[in-house]
Amino acid sequence: MLRATVGSAEERDEEDEGEEELRDGGVPFYVNRGGLPMDEETWERMWRHVARIHPGGEILAKEIRGATDLPKIPVPSVPSYQPTTTIPQRLEAIQKYIRELQYNHTGTQFFEIKKSRPLTALMDIAKEMTREALPIKCLEAVILAIHLTNNMPGVERFPLSFKSHFSGNHFYHIVLGVHSGGRFGALGMSRRDDLMFKPLEFRTLMDLVQEFEGAYRGYWHTLRKIKIGQYVSHDPHSVEQIEWKHSILDVDKLSKEELRKELERHTRDMRLKIGKPAPPSPTKDRRNSMGSPLKGPGSPIRRISRVERRPSGEKKVLEQKPSDINGYQIRV
Repeated sequence: MLRATVGSAEERDEEDEGEEELRDGGVPFYVNRGGLPMDEETWERMWRHVARIHPGGEILAKEIRGATDLPKIPVPSVPSYQPTTTIPQRLEAIQKYIRELQYNHTGTQFFEIKKSRPLTALMDIAKEMTREALPIKCLEAVILAIHLTNNMPGVERFPLSFKSHFSGNHFYHIVLGVHSGGRFGALGMSRRDDLMFKPLEFRTLMDLVQEFEGAYRGYWHTLRKIKIGQYVSHDPHSVEQIEWKHSILDVDKLSKEELRKELERHTRDMRLKIGKPAPPSPTKDRRNSMGSPLKGPGSPIRRISRVERRPSGEKKVLEQKPSDINGYQIRV
């Protein structure tokens, strides 16, 4: 009942963004949607799932639950830095912290991550991760890494996700790409050491992607698709949503040169976003009373093309009539 067939995996694919985090190599896993501490129903369901998916089965679950002398697990400390600590050293410290939380092998994701939620809500979840210090999976690690790099304005962050194929199943993975000082790298969590952290030493986005592609080949996985998002705001109170898939690239259908051009185009798009002002953050009272931003599927954010840009002399004319959407002043 737990193992999905090849056909069902193909049908669901990644068109349904919400289902993407609920499969792990063709085997579905649960998400704790009730928060922490875990309610009894979710707790018991987790142990039943462990008994089904672990080679030791029910024996292992009973041994752990019946033990009275389990060792105390040390709680890792959130990294802190000296003013002289370099950006690469800070990123390594963040990755060390993420790794110390350990990968979650239980089959139940402890923190519910809804990609459509505003950044401020996701940052609240990241703070909870640091308080609870529980094992995490790759998507949780991306949210946590965004939180831990918010106070590093010289580091731009963007989601980078992969779809690979192996032995009749599709596998999904995501890391947080980083860019600083003209070099690319990555932060994240994986069961494989070479599918998460990448030091800040790759000259182009193509070099970074090829590094991950080589790691996949080492596990006999064929990389099928790459999704790359836009730079994420450094404002922890921003009501913006993370743009998870600004570019979707079918790797197995593109030549190496075509892939390189697409990645160069995406890099230019990310650089253009740096100079664009983000929507203002809500007041404290409004943040406490609001949920997800009101954004309908029929009202996409309008991108300003180069031909639409006006000379600086006309700037005041444009600013005289700001649009008021749900109480927010948005100026072009």
